[in-house]
Amino acid sequence: MTGHEGVPFLDLATPHRKLEEELVAKFRDALRSATFVGGPVVEDFERAFAEFCGAGWCVGVGSGTDALWLALVAAGVRPGDTVVTVPNTFIATTEAITHAAAFPDFVDVDARTATMDPEKLRAYLETECTREPGSGRPMSRRTGRPVTAIIPVHLYGQTADMDPILDLAARYDLTVIEDACQAHGAAYFSRKHGVWCKAGTMGRAAAFSFYPGKNLGACGEAGAITTNDEHVAKYCRMLRDHGQSRKYVHKFVGTNGRLDAVQAGVLLVKLDHLAKWNEERRARARDYDALLQITGGAAVVPPDVPSWSRHVYHLYVVRVPERDHVQRDLAAAGIATGIHYPVPLHLGPTYPGASFRVGDFPVAERAAAEILSLPMFPELSSNQQWRVIESLTRAVAGIDRARGGAATPRARTQAA
Repeated sequence: MTGHEGVPFLDLATPHRKLEEELVAKFRDALRSATFVGGPVVEDFERAFAEFCGAGWCVGVGSGTDALWLALVAAGVRPGDTVVTVPNTFIATTEAITHAAAFPDFVDVDARTATMDPEKLRAYLETECTREPGSGRPMSRRTGRPVTAIIPVHLYGQTADMDPILDLAARYDLTVIEDACQAHGAAYFSRKHGVWCKAGTMGRAAAFSFYPGKNLGACGEAGAITTNDEHVAKYCRMLRDHGQSRKYVHKFVGTNGRLDAVQAGVLLVKLDHLAKWNEERRARARDYDALLQITGGAAVVPPDVPSWSRHVYHLYVVRVPERDHVQRDLAAAGIATGIHYPVPLHLGPTYPGASFRVGDFPVAERAAAEILSLPMFPELSSNQQWRVIESLTRAVAGIDRARGGAATPRARTQAA
């Protein structure tokens, strides 16, 4: 590449060119069979993805948002319940809670991983909840409603620390629904059980998104629910299809949340390549880590990967001082970046029955001001990565000189 070429944030065109004949063949099959919604291809994908995750069942749906919403309802979250999650996630997490007629509440994230902090969850249940008379169930002081479920978000391709979260859920009789929309193939080492567990197999159910930019992406919208609970799987199948147990027999009010056969065919083709793509993402992440060590960019904090995590790097997210300034400098150098996410959800839309303020979740708020997602995709070249890191360290060095060596995100994180 020449020095004048830009570096894209992701490359969706190259893998599709490589797989074009297989993908077109799946579309041709759908045209010839005229099976566009449900059918054998959807069932084949559901079986294959369940096997990939190590889950008992998979239910294909129209999007990751549908997956999370329907999983909550099928797992027993009722209108008026409180569901606890984190502020550092995409709004679909709390949209799904609202669609289930429940109320979101939040706990702060871990300063290193930006996933749910189990100690903050414990403190929330012990000090920010009362006990419901009779049942003893936690009642959120903020919403005034019973807490029945937890949604830990597996963020950027890395799982939350699930052992302590699951222990707390068991102690307080809470349902755990994993938001695995960015974690296709990620794994967690359970110190409690001494085994590696795939994302999507640890809670009562889990939600995956197959939005085109995900590690496993459709050519449009698609999602899936995984579960080891056959009742949840059956309920989700009816929910996605207008509450039908069979044609025109409606057991309850559902929705139109079905996975179409064309997208299922696309996902089947790509699923065969997912493990290799994830390994290539890990290799690109190791290259980024090494380049940051070489360039001595102490003000740039790379992703923290605990020993219990097998990261799949949906995103490679660093933390930098004066992030917006750095992002502008990178854009001027032709480097595309992202921010995931610039506004913590407690400071976004106002949720009924809850009042949040700046300072309520300081770790998430601080991260939102510093996080920067660098280009990450399997085909990312060494030259492109060099250019990204050179431009990044140059931008941060300029800020350090202007600030006279002020505290860096690395120093603040270590002090936390």
